[in-house]
Amino acid sequence: MYFRFLKMDQKTTVTLLELAAKSLLNNEPAAIHALDEIPRDLFVPLLNAAFLGGHRTILKATVRVWPFRCLHIGSLNTQESYYDILEAMIDGLQILPAQNSSSWGPKLRILDLRCDLDCETICSEIGTAFPFCFKSCIYSQHSILKIEEAQHRVRCLGIANSGSEPQSAQEPMELLVDISLNSTLRTEQFLSFLCSKIQQNVGSLHVCCRDLQIDRMSGHKSILQFLDLGCIENLEMDQVIHLNSLTLCNIPLKSFKRRNFRSFLLCLGQLDNLQELSLSFFCLTDQLHKLLRVVLPQLDSLYLPHSHLSNRDVTVLSQSSQATHLRELSLSNNHIFSEVYEPFQTLLEKVSSTLQHLEINNCMITDSTLSAVLRSLSHCTHLHVLSFAFNPITMPVLKSLLQHLTSLMKLKYVIYPVPVHCYEEWIFHDRLDRQKLAEVQAQLETMLHGAQRTDMKWVSCSE
Repeated sequence: MYFRFLKMDQKTTVTLLELAAKSLLNNEPAAIHALDEIPRDLFVPLLNAAFLGGHRTILKATVRVWPFRCLHIGSLNTQESYYDILEAMIDGLQILPAQNSSSWGPKLRILDLRCDLDCETICSEIGTAFPFCFKSCIYSQHSILKIEEAQHRVRCLGIANSGSEPQSAQEPMELLVDISLNSTLRTEQFLSFLCSKIQQNVGSLHVCCRDLQIDRMSGHKSILQFLDLGCIENLEMDQVIHLNSLTLCNIPLKSFKRRNFRSFLLCLGQLDNLQELSLSFFCLTDQLHKLLRVVLPQLDSLYLPHSHLSNRDVTVLSQSSQATHLRELSLSNNHIFSEVYEPFQTLLEKVSSTLQHLEINNCMITDSTLSAVLRSLSHCTHLHVLSFAFNPITMPVLKSLLQHLTSLMKLKYVIYPVPVHCYEEWIFHDRLDRQKLAEVQAQLETMLHGAQRTDMKWVSCSE
């Protein structure tokens, strides 16, 4: 009967397969028993029918023996409890033994439980060695793609079985799922179940969450420890208007174009209690004025390392209402001194009455720049920590700086750059002369002792 179906046109074949799947669902024990014998073409319509009908037992059994590499619920919807359906499918996951080369039996490696109207139940299988899935994770180092690429490189080097790289006892698998933290009882039950499944298969099951919604932190916020934050593409957070500190790092540059950046600023402006803001590896070139416009004037801490800041941005910061309140400021790894130093000099004057912690590491501060801002820096009477490592400073200017700063009685800790004469080539940090560095440290300690500031610690960052 099955082979006669294949001679008909495609539309008729699909219809007959669906009818066959629905007839199997009428007898659940028979359907489960038949899973080891039915042809591969019947699995997709059987799963679709079981999903739509809320047949959780059959869904679990079908996932257990799924003969394709991937499974996506796509546009499927059900009247049954959504979490019940998801739990049944996750429960059916079988973490397979490594090097399973059998041509028959379960093949499932990627289970996608996200709703996607444009996604088919299975993806095309381009080749037998590397079947393809359009939705597989491409970000995490624990993704199947990254692991298989690494294994392929090892095989190409001819050391697959050399013993230098131990083989995993289980094949890596991926679970793609959207997660919402909203403190409802059913959500917390689902998250508890999911955490249990991950713990049972730790190291073999990669959970890829592309869409994370946090309405309020639930009792099962521990799920966050199992997530690779590099996978998240969309993050929605409500009920966090009382947030005191926000740290974001390495956001893709495309997120700061047009609508996405406006949405980010809108959310940022709703944080009425924000005191500390840290944005690392952001592309904020000539955009800082938009950010400062929405955050509180009473912001205490502002960390903007690796943010591609321009001199215009430093000028904007020096003219902002935040400049007269900041206690902690980091502008490290921004080449803000490549043109002029005046904007930074103005900024130091504005923050002089409040600033306690300043980081300007690797900002290409030269002797002339540092000498020009010394007077303004020495007016920061509340400064407690100063870090300006990895800047091309000579020993005479470093000694001049120490003489100016010893009058700052609250300044206790200075991280200074290794003077350029200690390197064969400073620009490459090539061949550090440890003997010369030791002499530098001895001279600085002698000067501190002479100024009766042995409470002030000067250390270099010489890695």
